[in-house]
Amino acid sequence: MPTYSRIIAGAMNWGVWGKKLNPNQQTALINHCISLGITTFDHADIYGGYTTEADFGKAFAQSEIGRDTVQFISKCGIQYPADSRENRVKHYQYDKEYIIWSTENSLKNLKTDYLDLLLLHRPSPLMQPDEIAEAIDELQTSGKIIEFGVSNFNPFQTDLIDTKATVQVNQIEFSLTAFDAMFNGSLDHMITHDIVPMAWSPLGSYFKEDNEATLRIKPVMKSLAEKYETGEDQLLLAWLLHHPAGIHPVVGTTNEARLKKAVEALDIELELQDWFELLVASQGHKVP
Repeated sequence: MPTYSRIIAGAMNWGVWGKKLNPNQQTALINHCISLGITTFDHADIYGGYTTEADFGKAFAQSEIGRDTVQFISKCGIQYPADSRENRVKHYQYDKEYIIWSTENSLKNLKTDYLDLLLLHRPSPLMQPDEIAEAIDELQTSGKIIEFGVSNFNPFQTDLIDTKATVQVNQIEFSLTAFDAMFNGSLDHMITHDIVPMAWSPLGSYFKEDNEATLRIKPVMKSLAEKYETGEDQLLLAWLLHHPAGIHPVVGTTNEARLKKAVEALDIELELQDWFELLVASQGHKVP
């Protein structure tokens, strides 16, 4: 079974939706990630309007890195209006034929024979667990995917799929400023069922917005940054990493220095009251 690096490189911003890195730049970034111990790369078919996987695949192919030294994640299911698809409206598609086709298309674009992990990108009200399970069984039996999971699913939606196809990972939004998963049962459910949690947008809105929560957090964060002699971004990750569910942050930066700092956050052990002080600042009230 795959062993995912604790810090995962999210590739959504590598292509036209973000930094527009050329193949040489992407190859250099892949090598930099691996040098830091970041060996897991998170994709979705939809990224870049269905173009980013192919760009990454070209870069990885020219890197000559051994496929068995890295882990590739991809997601399927979101049908989005794009030049390459005749979609009138954003929707979700999870029939057997589409899941298999989409996965095989991701394999072709990433220039690989298998995915370490395939995720259903978002839940659909029209999901049929039996049909999804048939697709996953065929993909796993043929060796095209190793593990299977979901993304942005709540515990009930996860259980619906898990009745027919074993869910091994759930990738959710989780951060100091988006902590609902800690109180709505999502993370408790993952611990109970041995589901690996991955978190997208692990820095939350801290650097993006000046709202009531971030304005409360910042004085606390600056004080703790001095105490731990580290950066605010590292403390945001350290807070998330402290949770007993064993969360794998999916970091979206393409900045080499920030990637290094993300890995260094693994060495920060927050004291108990410091962890709660940050939570209280984010919530705006003491814990019950």
